[in-house]
Amino acid sequence: MEKQAAFRMAKEVYADDSELEEHGGFFGQGEPNTAFAQYFTGNSYLKPLTDPKETVFIANVTFEPKCRNNWHIHHAVKGGGQLLICVDGEGWYQEEGKPAQSLKPGDVVTIPAEVKHWHGAKADSWFSHLAVECQGENTSTEWLEAVSDEEYTKLK
Repeated sequence: MEKQAAFRMAKEVYADDSELEEHGGFFGQGEPNTAFAQYFTGNSYLKPLTDPKETVFIANVTFEPKCRNNWHIHHAVKGGGQLLICVDGEGWYQEEGKPAQSLKPGDVVTIPAEVKHWHGAKADSWFSHLAVECQGENTSTEWLEAVSDEEYTKLK
């Protein structure tokens, strides 16, 4: 219940009188994510919500159906990692060696530094999450191999 109340409050803060974009939830779909397209299967969209030069970086990431990012690791000497706050549609999150988790609006995923993982949309749904980059020392992201169609189509 607390998650739902927080999202309702955020929706009121960010909503205006204009019609909401078709995808991306109340934060909006954003622009094609061309800078990172090489690390995605399918099309994704990015809408930065904060300036990383001023504070923690938060962006709304929207995935078209079947879109997912490659396996990757958020490295940090201390701190770091990422939070995913699901805001629209349905998606997947998977850590290496573990079963994939189904995601829907209101779900929150805490990804510690040094954990190999991927996330993206379900085959029949657009999906959006807020990506929160956790502050840490010597942070970087290592992009790895794509999630194969064979791996992805096994998910139900």
